[in-house]
Amino acid sequence: MRQAEELRALSLEKGVQLHAAGSCLVKLGRTHVMCAASLEEKVPGWMKGRGSGWLTAEYGMLPAATHTRSDREAARGKQQGRTVEIQRLIGRSLRQAVDLAALGERTLAVDCDVLNADGGTRCAAITGAWVAVALALRSQGLSAALVRQVAAVSAGIVESGEGRRGLVLDLEYEEDHRAAVDCNLVSARLTAGGELELVELQGTGEGRSFSRLEALGLMDLGLRGCAALMEAQRAALA
Repeated sequence: MRQAEELRALSLEKGVQLHAAGSCLVKLGRTHVMCAASLEEKVPGWMKGRGSGWLTAEYGMLPAATHTRSDREAARGKQQGRTVEIQRLIGRSLRQAVDLAALGERTLAVDCDVLNADGGTRCAAITGAWVAVALALRSQGLSAALVRQVAAVSAGIVESGEGRRGLVLDLEYEEDHRAAVDCNLVSARLTAGGELELVELQGTGEGRSFSRLEALGLMDLGLRGCAALMEAQRAALA
């Protein structure tokens, strides 16, 4: 049985999408996300002539990814606010990993599609997408543009019926549903042995407020989780 401070079973499978410059199917427990990175010889109009590149991300869930089938957002005619928020988070996070000037006037387009959702889809997407980006840059002889390693994980405070409190890493859906406090943490570092730094920390009191000490505990737990994810990323690329 998984301990509260352990990641769910993790798998990073490379090259699943044949036509993408880089791809990675990330599995964290029953959350599965297909991540692909494509390199395009163009930049958005507002960046033309600057000699620098760009990275953009898109995120979506397949209709049967959750317990109840959801309509495709294309059928609705617009994206939900949650989708826009998540893909902006993915884009922000991955831009920390890439020296955009070293790309030249090219765009890295990252696609993250959730096949199965059981909590932590945005974090899994960031972790898998970093591998896809690394592979895409490697395939185009642009590995020098990859300047940081980036990973993300969820953590929370899950309270049992008896009122006991516990920090839990990498929340699955049922744990997230019961969590009094939950957070998503994105971290980065320059080298394999370098210090982990925060890229983004999102924490919310769902059932109650939380203390400074609890916030520090969640942050430390998340950083340890990101360190383990980064080891797996390096192993996948080796």
